[in-house]
Amino acid sequence: LVLSAVSSCTGCDCCASGTDCITTNGVVQCLDPCATYTVLNDTWRSTEYTDRTIYRCDRNIVWSGWYRFYLGQSSARMPEKCVAEYHCGTAAPMWINGAHPVQLNEIVTRSVFGAWAGSCFNFAASTIQIKLCSGFYVYKVQLPSYCQLAYCTGTHQLCSPV
Repeated sequence: LVLSAVSSCTGCDCCASGTDCITTNGVVQCLDPCATYTVLNDTWRSTEYTDRTIYRCDRNIVWSGWYRFYLGQSSARMPEKCVAEYHCGTAAPMWINGAHPVQLNEIVTRSVFGAWAGSCFNFAASTIQIKLCSGFYVYKVQLPSYCQLAYCTGTHQLCSPV
């Protein structure tokens, strides 16, 4: 009598390290976020952007999957330090509390905060995941807790060994 082993993994229960459960065209698969992401290229997300004409709100976006930030033609990344109020096209800009991953394909979880009313930690939006790809980062962001919160980006520098 020969018994075949039946895998207890279903759907994305057993995604390999460095991959994530991603839905593409209604199909759920374990995929590499470095190859399956949505590009966000909004100049107003820059830490340098201070125009107060319109306050953007990332609560109005249906966030799904992983995202790669750009500023113009260059990759961008979320700031690791508090960003002053009224920057990044919004009233309360969001930044990550902690460092980006340093090992290729490493995924880390970080808390995201929104600065408001003189406090860098006024809004705790939630946690996000960040993956270091080859020369850029991708982010699995969450819906912010309030409007007038938006994800911020700054210049992207990855140091290469000398």
